[in-house]
Parts: sequence; structure tokens; C-alpha cells
Amino acid sequence: MFQKVPARALTDNVAEQLLEKIQSGAFSRGDKLPTEAVLSEEFGVSRTVIREAISRLKYEGAVESRQGSGVFVTEQAGIRPLRIDYTDTGTLDSVLQIVELRRAIEAEVAAQAARRRTDATMVAIDAALARLDAEVAGGGDGVAADVAFHRAIAAATGNPYFLKTLEFLSQYLEAATRVTRTNEARRADFTRQVREEHQAIVAAIRAGDALAARNAAQNHMYNAARRLTQLGQPGQLGQDEAEADDERSGTPS
Repeated sequence: MFQKVPARALTDNVAEQLLEKIQSGAFSRGDKLPTEAVLSEEFGVSRTVIREAISRLKYEGAVESRQGSGVFVTEQAGIRPLRIDYTDTGTLDSVLQIVELRRAIEAEVAAQAARRRTDATMVAIDAALARLDAEVAGGGDGVAADVAFHRAIAAATGNPYFLKTLEFLSQYLEAATRVTRTNEARRADFTRQVREEHQAIVAAIRAGDALAARNAAQNHMYNAARRLTQLGQPGQLGQDEAEADDERSGTPS
């Protein structure tokens, strides 16, 4: 039923094979897994390896132990969490693809924020933009402040899933955002463009104009991608970031 696994990464291999069987439906929700003894024999590994693999699946919420009964597939086991491998985000091409995904989400976020914003959330957006402007004016890279600004807009929608999705994507764009902002800081026109794009989004949200907010957010993300491509050819993102860090620290590249 299962493939024999090599000596290396035994626990990982066992856990992955078991999870694959669960996700493919070979083990349905509520099904009882074979006993440790059976799994140990089929995988050709010790019971300790099986226990460690089961423990990982428990941590992921795929299985649960029932005292005196065994290990069972949970009801939520078929729900696969969204993951992006960090090794897939080291090139400019892959970062631009994530930016493309974020553009679609940011556009809807801005539109919904325009429809639903309150006086309180508008104050929070204004404050976030002011902090971003102040940090950039003070010579900072503005990365954290930029994330906080977009977070404030997402919060104004009243939809927590917008917020969670953007937080998920932002972690993969942090390096690219830092490089982009360093690049933008070297050009006054870029700095001015970014500030004007942010102001356009905020103005549309304040006016309650969903269409204008959507267009302003799309324009901002299109331009962010354009500015990012000026860093160099795909695959050079990590090198450019290192050079930017060296320049800020005074270390020769």
C-alpha cells in the first residue's frame, strides 16, 4: 500500500505519504488509521518513526487520537492549508507573480474599504499613511510602515479574510519591498510617484468611490511591479538586496 522509504528523512517521508493518502481520499474523514505495528511493517521503519510522523499529522490537524480506540482522520483533514515554498520566491519572476496575485486582492480590498469605511477606520488609514511618509522622509526604508498602511485599508473592509490573505502574501514580498523601496529612495521621482499613488487610494476611499479606489489600487500595484523590474534581470533579486544592504551599511559590494 505504501512505498518503502529510505533511511534519510524517515519521519518526513512517512508523514508526507500518510498525508497524501488522506488528501487523496484513500483514508476518508473519520477513518481509523492502521495500527503502529501495521504501519511500521508496511513502511519498513521503526514504531518510533511512525509515532513521530503521526505526531506531525496531529500538529497539522490531519489526525487525532481517541483514547482506547486509535488514531483517526479528522473532519478538517481534507482542508489543505495554502503554502508557498520560500525557495520558490527567490527570483524576480516569482515575486512579480505574487505581486500580480496581490494586485487582484488589493483592488477589491480598496473598493470594499471605500464602501464600508467608517470615520474611525478612516482616521487609522490617515495615521498609517502619515507614519509611512514620516519614516520615508526620515531616511527609513518604510517597509513595516507600508505593510501597516495596507493593513489599515484591509481592516476598513471589515472582512478579516482580506486581512489574513494580505498578511500571508506580504511575508513573501518583504524582501522585494525592501529592495524596491531602497531603489525608489535613490530617485526622487519614484518617491513622489509612490506617495501620489497612496494618496489617490486614500482620497478615493475617503470619498466612498469604490471604482476610483479599485483603479487607484490596481495602478499602484502595476507601478510597483514596473519599479521592481528596474532592479535587473529575473534571478538577481537576492544579489540586488545584498548590494542594497551593503550600500546602507557602508559595506563595499
